[in-house]
Amino acid sequence: MDYTTADSSGTAVLITGATQGLGYHLAAALAGTGATLLLHGRDPARLDATAKEIRGAAPACTVRTYTADLADLDQVRDLAARVRAAEPRLDVLVNNAAVGGGTDTARREVSPQGHELRLAVNHLAPTTLTRGLRELLGSSAPARVVNVASLGQEAIDLDDVQLQRRYEGVHAYCRSKLALIMGTFDLAEELRGSGVTANALHPAHLMPTQMVRQSGFTPETRLADGVAPTMRLVCDPALAGTTGRYFDRFADQPAHHQAYAPEARRRLAEITTALTSG
Repeated sequence: MDYTTADSSGTAVLITGATQGLGYHLAAALAGTGATLLLHGRDPARLDATAKEIRGAAPACTVRTYTADLADLDQVRDLAARVRAAEPRLDVLVNNAAVGGGTDTARREVSPQGHELRLAVNHLAPTTLTRGLRELLGSSAPARVVNVASLGQEAIDLDDVQLQRRYEGVHAYCRSKLALIMGTFDLAEELRGSGVTANALHPAHLMPTQMVRQSGFTPETRLADGVAPTMRLVCDPALAGTTGRYFDRFADQPAHHQAYAPEARRRLAEITTALTSG
């Protein structure tokens, strides 16, 4: 199926990290399907330019923008509040924004709340945003949460979730993405029966994004390779009832084995709640 030709008229889709990389290309593809686009970015000028480009390419598309720095959980909560206040419905939330390993992988960075930066942006922020929009998603059901994860997953040391010992940026990234997947599975269980689904995916291997290049990796695929699998989770009618799954591109695959360990999930959920309470 060519998901770029799907009819998404009237479907409101919020995409975080929509000013570059996969988020931008996903937004451009969805614009051609008639979706109402709610685009998030950190830089107001870049976000305005993105919206202008998408409107220019798809004049019939409705585009609204929301600025926030997802490293700051206070701004994440404010973003959710602004979306709730302004939007009558939210059919799909795509948690796409992420921070990679960094240009200096030995340097441990922290968020405004003092959390390790990769954990904050890649796991705590989407968790907080989804919680803040859960009621709006529920009232718009059937609705979907799509979490952009990664094939790069590494077991989380639950005694050192914030990597205060032996820090390395790529390891921090891989652990944060596994945390996101584990949280996705928990969310799917919580939402079961509500009409809201939650799934995670690895869209494509080493796409040519700024994040990949900054982490020192050589791109191996095109951004278009990641758009199609993500579009599928956004709009494929065949997946309307699919929830609590991890996809490697189009294939429903097992994630890292820790994602299926009940005690590890319980401990991570407790830690996540403690770190996001504010």
